[in-house]
Amino acid sequence: MTSDPHPSPAGTSDGSSVIPLPVAPPTPVASVQGTLALDLGPRLDVPEPRGRLGAGGHRHSPGLDVVRVDLVRRRHFEQHAARIGAALVEIVGGDRPVSQVLRWTSPEVYQDLARRAHLVASAVGRRPGSGGIQSVRPHLAAMHTSFVSQDCAEVSLHVRYGDRSRAVAARFELVRERWQVTALEFA
Repeated sequence: MTSDPHPSPAGTSDGSSVIPLPVAPPTPVASVQGTLALDLGPRLDVPEPRGRLGAGGHRHSPGLDVVRVDLVRRRHFEQHAARIGAALVEIVGGDRPVSQVLRWTSPEVYQDLARRAHLVASAVGRRPGSGGIQSVRPHLAAMHTSFVSQDCAEVSLHVRYGDRSRAVAARFELVRERWQVTALEFA
């Protein structure tokens, strides 16, 4: 049996005709069920930072560091910041529960994230962190880091949502041997 891609209007019991509405294709959904996992293991696919070569052939971020940080420490920090930054954006979009970044945020940032996630989820009648709130998953397009001191770094993130973009600025501070987000701004 073949189906007609353009069906003719169907009749109803009262003699009027019904024209079927076009149905949007289903939104692709990740194969993860329940809460998204926050993978803090090392990633091998983080792009090399773009920038100039400095003294000794070391690559520096396009931002200006106030203090010099060795390349290995910078790479470890940037990998961590990229994963946390992606998680923060997913939390605000309602795809990830805020509890997953409790250890990596200050109490003020945590409360602000919870408030933002609640506002977004309420707007669409969902529970924060339940997923499926955004039609397009965010993608971290670029990241720039500047070390203010050995224990403090400022990070700017360029986040893409399909054709749309958003800027995020975060301050990370080393608190009890753990990098925590102590300030966060969405633009």
